[in-house]
Amino acid sequence: MTRWPKFLRRGPMETTAIALIALGFFMLFQPFLLALYGYSFITMLIGTLMFIVVSKFPE
Repeated sequence: MTRWPKFLRRGPMETTAIALIALGFFMLFQPFLLALYGYSFITMLIGTLMFIVVSKFPE
């Protein structure tokens, strides 16, 4: 079995996905820029989909 590169392993990719979800929540609840609010849903959606896919990756 071949080993996956370190950046494609489950741990770092799950951390990245969780960071995207957290960024989306920050963008949703900040009161300063409407543009950030506008992109908050898509950011959270990408993070959630990424987390679902990455959870199938090998350790």
